[in-house]
Amino acid sequence: MGFGVFIHRSDSIYDDSPAERYQFPRPYLGRVEACIGDWIVYYEPRKVPETRGYFAIAKVERVVPDPTADGMYLALIEPGSYLDFASPVPFNDADGVIERGVLNEGGRISGRAQAAVRPLSSDDFNRIVALGLNDSEPLLPRVDDGASVAGFHEEQAPFAFEQTRERIDSLSSRIVRDRIFRRVVLRAYDERCAISGLKLINGGGAYPAGGSERPRHRQQRAGAVGHGALDVRSRADQPLR
Repeated sequence: MGFGVFIHRSDSIYDDSPAERYQFPRPYLGRVEACIGDWIVYYEPRKVPETRGYFAIAKVERVVPDPTADGMYLALIEPGSYLDFASPVPFNDADGVIERGVLNEGGRISGRAQAAVRPLSSDDFNRIVALGLNDSEPLLPRVDDGASVAGFHEEQAPFAFEQTRERIDSLSSRIVRDRIFRRVVLRAYDERCAISGLKLINGGGAYPAGGSERPRHRQQRAGAVGHGALDVRSRADQPLR
């Protein structure tokens, strides 16, 4: 078993459904099989407009031949394991490339970064997941900054673990997953009430004054909103991965 990176884009020609399956050709069979029983990180290429970068994790349950396409295979995702990141992780940041495994000995980006399926080291996995699931920034605060309500103050515990296995175990935690999912949904709808269109960002849990703001209209990919894949952008033409 081992971690991996699966490249996915919402306008792909491949029959992907990130929360359920990942379709791939025979040349990647060995790499995908190495991920069976372990976690993978979904990555959207930098050339995609408004790319999400590393945007979700999932656990590969098994690999089977695709009955609908010769020479193609399906990596079946363990039900309930898919989780969008609270904060999508870019390919690089101020400190450089996040996924260090794509660098060559000279510290430059190698051809490995172009592979649709590639192995991921434990260090890179921990780094990406820590950034993606970091929800320490307050979202929809219930009180004004600096204020607290007696008897209801609770310190935010940092989402960090010292060991890889502890981090992996946390990925299946209902508490962790519910907290991250809530943040993803709020971000997708711009922290706005679905009925009134008001943006709920002020302290005290009250609606903004005036109520003149109108909701932003977004195109959402067909599918139920749940603990599965959440994609709020429209599909384009169907280029290769």
